[in-house]
Amino acid sequence: MSAFLNVTLSLTGRRWVGPSVEEDRLAGALVQRARMPDAVARVLARRGVVPEDAAAFLAPSLRDLLPDPMTLRDMGPAAERVVAAVRRRQRIAVFADYDVDGGASAALLLTWLRDLGLGATLYVPDRIDEGYGPNSPAMAALGAAHDLIVCVDCGTLSHDALAAAGCDVVVLDHHLGGPTLPPAVAVVNPNRQDEDGALAHLCAAGVVFLLLVEANRRLRAEGVSGPDLMGMLDLVALATVADVAPLVGVNRAFVRQGLRVMARRERPGLVALCDTARLAQAPTAHTLGYVLGPRINAGGRIGAADLGARCLATADPAEAAALALRLDALNAERRAVEATVRAEALAQAEARGFDAPLVWAAGDGWHPGVVGIVAARLKEAADRPAVVIGIEGGIGKGSARSVAGVDLGAAVQRLADEGLLLKGGGHRMAAGLTVAADAIPEAMQRLSDLLARQGAGAGGPVALHLDGLIDPAAASPDLLAEIDRAGPFGQAAPPPRFALPDLRVTDLRTLGEGHLKLCLVAPGGARIEAIAFGAADAALGRALATHGGRRIHAAGTLDLNQWQGRTTVQLRLDDAAFADAAPGGGT
Repeated sequence: MSAFLNVTLSLTGRRWVGPSVEEDRLAGALVQRARMPDAVARVLARRGVVPEDAAAFLAPSLRDLLPDPMTLRDMGPAAERVVAAVRRRQRIAVFADYDVDGGASAALLLTWLRDLGLGATLYVPDRIDEGYGPNSPAMAALGAAHDLIVCVDCGTLSHDALAAAGCDVVVLDHHLGGPTLPPAVAVVNPNRQDEDGALAHLCAAGVVFLLLVEANRRLRAEGVSGPDLMGMLDLVALATVADVAPLVGVNRAFVRQGLRVMARRERPGLVALCDTARLAQAPTAHTLGYVLGPRINAGGRIGAADLGARCLATADPAEAAALALRLDALNAERRAVEATVRAEALAQAEARGFDAPLVWAAGDGWHPGVVGIVAARLKEAADRPAVVIGIEGGIGKGSARSVAGVDLGAAVQRLADEGLLLKGGGHRMAAGLTVAADAIPEAMQRLSDLLARQGAGAGGPVALHLDGLIDPAAASPDLLAEIDRAGPFGQAAPPPRFALPDLRVTDLRTLGEGHLKLCLVAPGGARIEAIAFGAADAALGRALATHGGRRIHAAGTLDLNQWQGRTTVQLRLDDAAFADAAPGGGT
């Protein structure tokens, strides 16, 4: 396929790739038969939506998309044990991971139990002292004081810890399973090795929600009215986006309807977090991932591990406000710590080179609470899977992030099985690992080799996929509202990226922390404001700063900009190429 607009090497070193012939044809059919704007049709065409399915895709219904919970293995025993605990008024503990998915999953269970008049104990392990997942001392202590422990977003690989519990355990998880299951009443996990993978896209909160759907069904059979689950979809939406779960299938309905619930401002913890972040509008999927998620995660990263779950679960607005303020302060501290580690890790990874299938960095004293964020930054910089490891006392604890099409969790699990890691696991897009410091180089080389077999680090310029062309004159708030109907956008459903051709650059200036603000003018005079975040000192910014009047092709996503009571559409500029360049496009 020829490069889109003949851009084979843009100002950021990428090759522009436009819609395929098949996608062009499908977009045309959607415009004609489903009567939608071309920009919307191109979003649906890229996802393979045919005209007959367009209406249902644009209005995802939980009623239509929610799977039968009983299709998951062990769902029956899990739901029956939880319902039995409610019926007998037993002592229940919820053992949760310290991230957003774990916190939201715990809050779902705690809220559901509270609505049934039953309290429960929340336990979230300390990231540094205890590490990820159940550990034997904690499980033994909880087991001595409780009749049932429910592990959420963890537990699938915790054989010894679950054996130490001494009471019934139910696991609700989504991380990649091993060849054997831990001793438990039930292990509900769409990523067990004996599952068919049809629901592998669910995060842990999605699994917990399905458990509660089945539990409510069983309560109804006993003449008991279960709690309102639709009102809990805000938590499922938050976890789905923050855990970077693919926004496909039922996940689209979870997020779309969960955002509507969130807009009603009924959950004290989320209201307090939004107010602390000074959000002036109802949350969007972007808000969940980049504003609320980091604040909730901050407790588990560098503060008290249970703060996020407590904030999400509380019914007391005063407690929620206090917890949100504390999380906000911790998030600011986390950003400072992250900046230091990011600079050191980036320098180390750049010195090692970005050409290998895997980019990685390791350092003494790097805070384990920020290595995952820094790994994500390395992944974005290199467009390769990335691992960042903090070393303390001869032991490295690391986080890894992947790119589309590369199953990182499976590769990390294989390293653990081969003995190169002390511990490791995760899912396709993210994983965690523990490794002896002196084994890090060998383990990273082996991981790089495994990822290369999946196509990571293939040669040639990185592709920038574009959904089509758009004229600045057509970029209106009404069109953006139509495009938003094709969302929510996120993992496996990227926001549509358009090319705007042959534009004149005016009013170029730098804002804030190195952001580039500019105005782009089309040949017909239509104008659109654009912003390139963090680009002032990058290759894109340097090239535009010396454009010398040359016209450009611009590429990016559209979003709303509200300022002084006016709402306009702006371009979030991702890339550009000089329009008068040779077919290479970049220089």
